[in-house]
Amino acid sequence: MIFFSILTLLGLFVWVAYLFRRSLIALILKLPPRSHHVKVTRNIPIEMSDGIRLFCDHYAPTGGEDCPTILIRTPYGRSAISFFVHCFAERGYHVIVQDVRGRFDSEGEYDPFVNESSDGKATLAWLAKKQWFNGTLGTWGLSYLGYVQWAIAADAPSFLKAMMPIMVGPQVFTATYPDGAFGLCLRVSSTYGAYFKTQFLKQPIGKKIALLASMFLGREARKLKEAFDHLPIEEADVVVTGKRDPFYRNILAHTDAEDAFWKSRDHTAAVSKVNAAVHVMGGWYDLYLREVLDTYSLLRTGGKDPYLTVGPWHHAQLRPNLEGVQSGLNWFDARLKNDRSRLREKPVRIYVMGLNEWRDVEKWPPPAFETPFFLYPEARLMPEAPVSASSFDRYRYDPSDPTPAVGGAFLDRKGAGPKDNCLLEARHDVLCYTTQPLVNDVEVIGPVRLALFVRSNLAHTDFFARLCHVDTKGRSVNVCDGLSRIEPGKDELQPDGSLRIEVDMWATAYRFQHGHRLRLQISSGAHPRWSRNLGTGAPLGTGINMEAAEQTIYHDAKHPSVLILPIT
Repeated sequence: MIFFSILTLLGLFVWVAYLFRRSLIALILKLPPRSHHVKVTRNIPIEMSDGIRLFCDHYAPTGGEDCPTILIRTPYGRSAISFFVHCFAERGYHVIVQDVRGRFDSEGEYDPFVNESSDGKATLAWLAKKQWFNGTLGTWGLSYLGYVQWAIAADAPSFLKAMMPIMVGPQVFTATYPDGAFGLCLRVSSTYGAYFKTQFLKQPIGKKIALLASMFLGREARKLKEAFDHLPIEEADVVVTGKRDPFYRNILAHTDAEDAFWKSRDHTAAVSKVNAAVHVMGGWYDLYLREVLDTYSLLRTGGKDPYLTVGPWHHAQLRPNLEGVQSGLNWFDARLKNDRSRLREKPVRIYVMGLNEWRDVEKWPPPAFETPFFLYPEARLMPEAPVSASSFDRYRYDPSDPTPAVGGAFLDRKGAGPKDNCLLEARHDVLCYTTQPLVNDVEVIGPVRLALFVRSNLAHTDFFARLCHVDTKGRSVNVCDGLSRIEPGKDELQPDGSLRIEVDMWATAYRFQHGHRLRLQISSGAHPRWSRNLGTGAPLGTGINMEAAEQTIYHDAKHPSVLILPIT
């Protein structure tokens, strides 16, 4: 009887929480009070320049004749973000949410990243004619919803006053080929995610429940793993969807950033031309972190005054969306309503991990000293340059048993972010170099890089480097990392035949506490975040044969491999 009473109370609590979910979230996020009721008009057609109709929903605040407008364009379904849209509309914004071309209710063929400029501008022209539009517009959204903002930014009408692209940049090549290697997890997961969601919404309720049960039982995750491990990788789309995906096949066929395929999807030039106020958001473990920071720098270089927020997030978390609503309301209130009461004074806010608190600074990166930590024998990491005549370590990388990705910046809800790396570090194909326990707290804030002297028996191979935090119990947690893909003629050849390579380990903001240690991992892969290097130089999409790599890492006076940390 007590058990059933508890279940009843729990069920009642869940029902009440669902009923008042927006109010509860608003309370948690400290949003301003709701000021309007909202009327939703659904399935409004907007005709594009070629006659194709894209459908949208209009969330109108009651009595909001002079309210600004927020435009959100999405390939993921309008209903998926209705909660966030209500948060804006209830606080005095008209919100237009539109399915992009070829997705859900919108007509035409979905060709990712291609039509967003022309379709976005046609939507702006439609918007300008609406009687309720007061001539003031903002744009908002995460990932693809942020990319479409850059697609209209270059020569947008003057009524576009504010933008908030979250966890994305104005181009997609560098996230598709991070560090020169193929982002296998991102592109296979994205292909499957788009397919699964479309199929899910088409099914009757019974099949919907079956699909959700399949996901809960891990069958979909196993399907993805099978695709990640499959060779050739051009067939991974068939493994997860049962059919060829044109976009997936195209990105495998175009590996050069200068190719017209990518140039047509690149809106980097828009960054310097944008007149709207821009607030960009990123995550320390987000796969678009570098693009977000680069965009911020381009805006600064162009004489703009952007805002930047970087939290401890990865791409598949809900938290960035919630933070995006909170920061978005503050941003739009300041830029569209001239209410700066909740806008922070300093333009850059970063979350300092390890210390676990937010910090506001004037610009990114803040001033720091580039501090070297040299690799030494016996797995040591030292501040002094090595003096030994000859010193090196070796390991063997076998692509048939690739070094796995454990945590980090990739598209995996459970697997991304900070993770315990101890099992990974026990593998035979992972080297570790560790400092002595720190005498004082050390703050690393800014871009991290590694200069590494290496040799391989193969002309085609990879070197992966990762900075970790080791606590007093020996738990090793990943902080930031990067990869260098080796190809003939690419890197600096030394007189003795070794190579000096540079590994961009991305950026971070992390406090290492006294008594704790810094650790550098070196390996030759992080599968499936990056596609494994097969070692043969075969074309990316069609290679199936594999060769093992014998790797040498040097750390002596002539080969001073060094980790360089920005210490504040």
